[in-house]
Amino acid sequence: MDIRPFYRPIWAGLFIIAVLLVATLIAAASEAVGTTFRIPDTGQTDCYGADANTGGPRACPAPGERGYGQDAQYRINTPHYVDNGDGTVTDSVTGLMWQKGFTRNVSFGNAAIVARMADTGGYKDWRVPTIKELYSLMDFNGTTGRARPESSSAPSDAVPFIDTAAFDFEYPSTNRYIDAQYLTSTAYKGRAMHQAAFFGVNFADGRIKGYPQRRRRNGGGWYLRLVRGNPAYGKNDFHDNGNGTVTDSATGLQWMKGDSGDAAFRAALADTYYKDGRMDWPEALAFCEALSYSGHDDWRLPNAKALQTILDYTRSPQATQSAAIDPVFGATEITDEAGKPDYAGYWSSTTHLDGRVRGGSAVVVYFGEALGTGPNGSRPGAPNGGGLFGGGRPPFGNMGPPPGMGSNRGSSSASPGDVMDVHGVGAQRSDPKTGDPSSYPVYGHGPQGDVQRVYNYVRCVRSAG
Repeated sequence: MDIRPFYRPIWAGLFIIAVLLVATLIAAASEAVGTTFRIPDTGQTDCYGADANTGGPRACPAPGERGYGQDAQYRINTPHYVDNGDGTVTDSVTGLMWQKGFTRNVSFGNAAIVARMADTGGYKDWRVPTIKELYSLMDFNGTTGRARPESSSAPSDAVPFIDTAAFDFEYPSTNRYIDAQYLTSTAYKGRAMHQAAFFGVNFADGRIKGYPQRRRRNGGGWYLRLVRGNPAYGKNDFHDNGNGTVTDSATGLQWMKGDSGDAAFRAALADTYYKDGRMDWPEALAFCEALSYSGHDDWRLPNAKALQTILDYTRSPQATQSAAIDPVFGATEITDEAGKPDYAGYWSSTTHLDGRVRGGSAVVVYFGEALGTGPNGSRPGAPNGGGLFGGGRPPFGNMGPPPGMGSNRGSSSASPGDVMDVHGVGAQRSDPKTGDPSSYPVYGHGPQGDVQRVYNYVRCVRSAG
């Protein structure tokens, strides 16, 4: 007698139970935090190596192991999009409604006009998103792919940094495939490459940068995706707890009031290379995981989206002589690679899938100027007038290497006198996770000659509840 038919319902039932159990575990692993400014998770579900040269996907480290505490090991507010069937998509986490599609070739000056004329889904209250609204859509499962930045076609391993099941996306068919920069209404309070700039999100390479408010050099514009709803999104509600921490009631997160350069954390830096607040990525993860501070021992390194929420885009060293953060926080002042007073970039727990070693870099968010040598500078072989802003050697004198910032060696012949603010305070880029301290900072990385430091500062976070 064949008894297999009797077991089929049992196996089917067990399969359903297993599916429900997995769904329950996933839901449990995603903590719900925040009220009016709920931050969607980055979407990053894989763990990666903790080194610049061996960063590929791997099993998540256990507590106490090197690399523990990275993005995938802490999940908040799992993204959830609803396609409304009328050209709009609702984000159930943020309460924002988005256009499913986009408009091509829009200038910064004309974006508000496009918004006023829009009637997608029958709605007439569309607006140009702020940088915090648009960045909420970033999906860090994306990867730039292994192709040179100037390539005109996307490589087969490129994955957009946005959920393409919910939103329309295209790689540009002309010029560089990575030029999928989307407009925001957030103007930079300063000048990037000596020009007025706005902040945009690039869903092809997973970055925030400052772009020229005028059109590109070729006369073209930018992509635009409009938003409506939840006018409170992006607005913080900070409270100084009087114990060295600050709570944001809007996001539901509690932060260190000072960063890792604050004297209060000197004892916790004993195992780091510099012992002054600068750390590579594995040190940053370990610092937050081991931190016992203000009665709490559940601190973690923030993911990229959480860290970006505490940026204050109305502030900058150029405009307010301060870091781009609310004055309720402290921020360590540094001498930057141009020899100027400045503020640091902070590590996030999010791996950035970009570059030759997939997983070898992690996201850095800049609360000071995001520096580089520009598309020309003194880099050998740089294309004349390349990049988005155009060329030209920046007019800084050679001020010599600033103290405490490494040897300034690398793939570029640029000097500290060539360095300028190329991407703006509030940019999001990435650095190699590790590197020889004597070789960093280094100038000349990528089309805009970015400065890479590797040893960045840290501001730990925990869930306020």
